[in-house]
Amino acid sequence: MKKINSIVFLFLLLTCNSFCQNITGKIIDSSTGEIISYANIVINNKENVISNGEGYFNLSESDIDDTTSLAISCIGYVLQKINVQELKAMQNIVKLTPSVIELNEVTISNEKLSPYEIMANVKANFKTNYPYSSKPKKDLIFFRETNNFKPKILDVEIDKSTGFSKDALKAANAQMSSFTSKLKTNPPKHFIDFICNKYSYVTKKDDKNLYVSKMEVMKATKLKDASNAVALDDLEKSTTDIVLKHLDSTKYYRVKSGLFGSRDTITLRKDYNQKKSKSPKNQLTAAKSKLDVFTYSNSISNTSKYDFIHTPENYEYKYEGASFSDQQELIYQLSFKPKKSKAKYKGTLYISESDFAVIRVDYKLEEGKKLNSLNLKFILGVKSSENISNGTVIYKKNPIDYGYILHYVAHESGKYFYINRPLKFIELTDGEKDVFALDLKVEGNSFEKQEYLNINRSESNGLVIENIKEKDFNYLQIKKYDPKIWKDYSAIEPTEEMKQFKSID
Repeated sequence: MKKINSIVFLFLLLTCNSFCQNITGKIIDSSTGEIISYANIVINNKENVISNGEGYFNLSESDIDDTTSLAISCIGYVLQKINVQELKAMQNIVKLTPSVIELNEVTISNEKLSPYEIMANVKANFKTNYPYSSKPKKDLIFFRETNNFKPKILDVEIDKSTGFSKDALKAANAQMSSFTSKLKTNPPKHFIDFICNKYSYVTKKDDKNLYVSKMEVMKATKLKDASNAVALDDLEKSTTDIVLKHLDSTKYYRVKSGLFGSRDTITLRKDYNQKKSKSPKNQLTAAKSKLDVFTYSNSISNTSKYDFIHTPENYEYKYEGASFSDQQELIYQLSFKPKKSKAKYKGTLYISESDFAVIRVDYKLEEGKKLNSLNLKFILGVKSSENISNGTVIYKKNPIDYGYILHYVAHESGKYFYINRPLKFIELTDGEKDVFALDLKVEGNSFEKQEYLNINRSESNGLVIENIKEKDFNYLQIKKYDPKIWKDYSAIEPTEEMKQFKSID
């Protein structure tokens, strides 16, 4: 009898593991069938998830049941409230109904505002809508990053290495050629995901404001091709390992490129590098820094990036319509494009009629525009430009304070680069110098996409935050995306590209 019970228990356990998986839903337009990207899904009036660029969203089945409520909304569509059981009955496809208001209905105090008057009100109310909050808080955040490097030309030839024979140089160049060929054949790509609790508040120290933040990472994964020895995070190490075979680890070198020398001293001596390093680096500090830099650069308070908000005189604006938010607030929809040469972007702004807050912006570089261009190809053999910069930024009302907070960001950036320069490593000594020289020619493109989702913000306590002991973490190395990894957490549904990516043993 005990044996039968054990078999039944094992069967039930296996059945549960087979069926207790995350639920993937899809959101489409009820009239056109087109996918709806970046729609918000509120789970039990608490946590927020979002549909990805392909219209899909993910629900963690460990935290939900058939009675779990879902409030699904997107600007321009009627709010739809259902539960998980109803979602399943709909074959996991949610059809949102468009909600559009005619332009002649867009009035305030019976007076229709021009796009430029609306933008003037956005600027006038900006500090009120996006205040700097010192209140202790806890943010549950999901972050995803995709990196891709595609070299078109990659030629590296070692010309000289003191103490190496011609045969040794030939062998070294053969190794370098094999390395660069593999890099071109299998362009490196990787995906990282992590979910964390970010705690922060502002306190006083020596009569000055002191920002305090702590972070705990609950889960982190890294998906890359294990067979590709030149994956992005290994690229620098792989290149360095080849070059360092020709440098004496006990000596100091200065780098010279073309007509110009570097003032920087490089060496492989451990004692020197330990002195240069002021603080130990680990995964937690790197992830924390990445998150801080990302949120700062992608906040619409960044005046240089979001100049179409802060310097409206450089842009043309046009009414495109109006609709309601999930809170039944009127939302203006303004398109924008460059008017002056210094303007770079085009896109759409979604602005609240009640307080003139920008609650969403979709933007991309205008055709032919580039950022941070450098063209010294014929003088110094260097050329670079950022030719891709587009994204979506969404704000939501602060649940524990006044104003708005960053809810979701998707940002894509791409760069073209060209380098054709000689490099020399010259020993720093008064006597006969060791010299290592090579010719470097690289042309290609790099691509990066980053996504940020604030799943939930709640109040915290300064003393609690102060007493949190931060712990380092390690990325779980995976060979293919597995939704079971995230069964206990809310996460952004991966794109088809990420789902199809597999590591080859």
